[in-house]
Amino acid sequence: NANGTAAGVAPLAHLAIYKVCSSSSDGCFESDILAAMDAVIDDGVDVISISSGGRSTRFYEDNLALGAFSAVQKGISVICSAGNDGPAHTTLVNGAPWILTVGASTTDRSLRGTAVLGNNVEFNGESVFPLDSPPLPPQLPLLYPGMNGVLAASLCDAESLNDTSIVKGKIVLCRIESTRSRRTEQGQRVKDAGGTAMILMNMDYQGFTTSTDVYAIPATNVNYEDGLTILSYLNSTSTPTATIEFKGTITGDRKSPTVADFSARGPNYESQGILKPDVVGPGVNILAAWPNLAANNNTRSNYFEMISGTSVSCPHLSGVAALIKSAHPDWSPAAIKSAIMTSADVVDRENHPIMDEEHLPADAFAIGAGYVNPARASDPGLIYDIAPDDYIPYLCGLNYTSRKVSKILLRRAHCSAVPIIHEGQLNYPSFAIRLRSPSQTFTRTVTNVGVAVSSYNVEDVAPHGISMVVTPETLNFTRLNEKSTYEVSFRGSEYVGDTFDSRQGYILWKSAKHSVRIPIAAFHL
Repeated sequence: NANGTAAGVAPLAHLAIYKVCSSSSDGCFESDILAAMDAVIDDGVDVISISSGGRSTRFYEDNLALGAFSAVQKGISVICSAGNDGPAHTTLVNGAPWILTVGASTTDRSLRGTAVLGNNVEFNGESVFPLDSPPLPPQLPLLYPGMNGVLAASLCDAESLNDTSIVKGKIVLCRIESTRSRRTEQGQRVKDAGGTAMILMNMDYQGFTTSTDVYAIPATNVNYEDGLTILSYLNSTSTPTATIEFKGTITGDRKSPTVADFSARGPNYESQGILKPDVVGPGVNILAAWPNLAANNNTRSNYFEMISGTSVSCPHLSGVAALIKSAHPDWSPAAIKSAIMTSADVVDRENHPIMDEEHLPADAFAIGAGYVNPARASDPGLIYDIAPDDYIPYLCGLNYTSRKVSKILLRRAHCSAVPIIHEGQLNYPSFAIRLRSPSQTFTRTVTNVGVAVSSYNVEDVAPHGISMVVTPETLNFTRLNEKSTYEVSFRGSEYVGDTFDSRQGYILWKSAKHSVRIPIAAFHL
C-alpha cells in the first residue's frame, strides 16, 4: 500500500557508479576498490559512498583508508559503512578520522505483519508479503520444531522438518537465521515440508530489530521478547494455533529511531581517541535498488528490495553530504562532516534518548553524534574544520614512522619536523577519552558559518566520574568565517574494573539561533 514515487535523499544528484565487487564468491578486491577510487578522483566527483570494508587495521595498511585520504585531499567527502558485526563493541571498520563512518538505525515506518495467537494475543512483526494475496485462515495449527531443545531444530533445519505429515498445513515458528540468504532458505524449507506460513523470532542479541525479507510463503519476523511469549503460549496448550494478518505500511513509530542490532560499534581499535561511528542513519528495511529479480511465490518480481545494513545507511548520509556540498560548495569534507555530526538528533520521537536493539539507551559507541538531521545539517552555525595537512601531526602521534605516514599522504613526510599531537587534540567534533587516564587538556577551534554577529554560551555535561572544565564559557563572533578556540580539561575517574565500560557526556554551544553539540565518550576497554 505504498503507491507513488520513491525518491532518494538527493534526487537531483548525478550518480557515477563504479563496480568493485564480483558476483562470484571472490568478493571485493582491494585493488579494484583503489582503481575505482582513482577513477572517481579523476572524474571530479564531490562525494564517494562506499558500502564495503574489511577488518580494522593500521591506516597505512588499509587500502580503503588510503584511497579515502587521497580523495579528501582533493576536497571529496568519503562516506563509509561502519559494518554489520554489531552489537558487540570494537567491531567497527572504516574508522579513519577523514572518513564519515555511518552506523544503522530504524525509521518510523513498519511493514506490519501481525502474528495472532489462538488466545487472541497479537504481536506486530515485519513482513513484505503482498496485501492483495489471499489471506490466511483465521487460525492454523502452530508448530515449533525446536521444542526438543536442539538449536538446529529451532532454526528449522531440514532434518527437523523431515516428517511432512507433522508440518503440513501448519504455521511454523523458527528462530531466525543471521543472514538474509539463510532466512530465505528457512522459508523454502518450511514450504517444501508442507508448511503454510512461518513466524520468525529473533535471537536474544537481535532484540527488537526486526527485518523484512522475501519468502516463499507468508511470513513475519517478531522481536525476541515477543518470541519468548509465543514460546510460553506453545508450552501452555496442547493445541496451539496462530495466524498472520498482513497490514501493510504503518508509520509513526514513536520509539524510532533505534540502533540496529547488527550496526557495528566502537571503540575504534586503531585510534581509540577518535569516537566512531560518527553518526547513524536509516538502515533497516530500506527500499533499495537490487540487481537481481526478487521473487515472491515465484510469480512476483521487481528490481527493488527491502534490505537492511550499514550498506544502506551509508548512501543516506552520502545524499546528505551531497545536499550540503550543493548548498556550501566551498566547504571541506571535514566541514561537511562536522555539520552533519553537530546537528544530529540524540532523542527519539518521544523525546527520550535514542535506544539500542534492547531498548536501552544507546551509548556513544553505537550512535556517535546521533541520528542524522538533514534539515539542520545545512545550517549548523559553527563547524569544526580540519585541513588535510592537519592529519600529519595526528598520524605521527599514533607512533607511525615517517615512511608509514608518507604512504598515507603519497608524498614525503617528516614526523620530526611537525609538532606531534595526541589523538584528542585533532580538531574533531567529538571526544573519546579513557577512564583512569591522567589529566588532559585539549583545544577545539570552531568557525562561524551561521550569523555574523553572534554569541554562543556553553552547556556541558561530563561523563559520570569525569571532571571536565570548558573555557571560555562564551564565544563571541563579529563576522562570518571568524574562528574561535576553546579549551577542555578532563580529569579521569578512579575506575577499577576489568570489563568494558562506557559513559557519555557532551559539550553544547548555544546561540539565539543555533545549537552545536559534540559528544563525549569516556570508556574502559
